[in-house]
Amino acid sequence: MMSQFAQEILAKGKPEWAAIVRQEGRQEERVSMLIRQLQRRFGDLPPWAGQKIAHAEPSALEEWSLRVLDAPTLESVLTDPS
Repeated sequence: MMSQFAQEILAKGKPEWAAIVRQEGRQEERVSMLIRQLQRRFGDLPPWAGQKIAHAEPSALEEWSLRVLDAPTLESVLTDPS
């Protein structure tokens, strides 16, 4: 699932770059998982939801991934974390 560029960076042994690549990979995985959860629960997502998720901080993604379990609406899942 990792891009060719990311694999090359990791193979070259640049620790500072490797950390960035790994962090970005984890963020992409969180976004992907949340989108799948929301689609399963609420159906197709409107464009605003995808944009909000794509630009969210990791802490927001974590909070939303918990809310999806019992929130009644998509909007209630994606409210700003408290």
